[in-house]
Amino acid sequence: MKTAIITGASKGIGAVLAKRLNELNYNLVLNYRSSTASMEKLIENFTNRETKNIIVKCDISVYEDAKILIDEAYNNFCTVDVLINNAGITKDNILPLMTEEEFDQVIDTNLKGTFNCCKHIARRMIKQKQGRIINISSVSGLAGNPGQVNYSASKAGVIGMTKSIARELGKKNILVNAVAPGFIKTEMTDKIPDEIKAEMMKNIPLQRLGQPEDVADCVEFLISDKASYITGQVISVNGGFYM
Repeated sequence: MKTAIITGASKGIGAVLAKRLNELNYNLVLNYRSSTASMEKLIENFTNRETKNIIVKCDISVYEDAKILIDEAYNNFCTVDVLINNAGITKDNILPLMTEEEFDQVIDTNLKGTFNCCKHIARRMIKQKQGRIINISSVSGLAGNPGQVNYSASKAGVIGMTKSIARELGKKNILVNAVAPGFIKTEMTDKIPDEIKAEMMKNIPLQRLGQPEDVADCVEFLISDKASYITGQVISVNGGFYM
């Protein structure tokens, strides 16, 4: 039975990824930062009861907290096969009004948090001589987005990091890829006013928002044996919004 770590697993894409990997018979190490009740409810709703699941409350933007997460995974399981860096936040504002704190918080969680987890697991995966790392980026990291200088910079950084780590770890049979979702129906997009959503749809050839399950489908492929010759890639799940 394989084991996966998922950061930011309490809701949205992270929660759907957790459900999918549970269905795929993975033991799970689920990271969250705030709501223990949400995590417990998520696990209660898992359909596969044969796997082991542990939850780790920590802030992966903090270097030592991220180490605790990785250590907990290996303390409970001999091997970690998959790391999914999903945790992310937004603090949107136009550049003239964006505060230093808004910029730093987003960079710290989205970019430094991804670095922290990759850093702490790298030696262990090298010792295993195998592993998969999936970094969740965004269409904003590819195309930029007004009001998201901080978020776009963080997600573009994740893409550069993904490619660099893939080059470093490929010879150890560790595959590192990024998934760049577009506009996915989550709590975040639910807050967007309907008139703005209507304008967004005009630029999406498929004329609809994506579902978290669409992202899970892509991740499922990348961690499968069918993706054994794919590394250093960015796969967009955006309905054609950015090509």
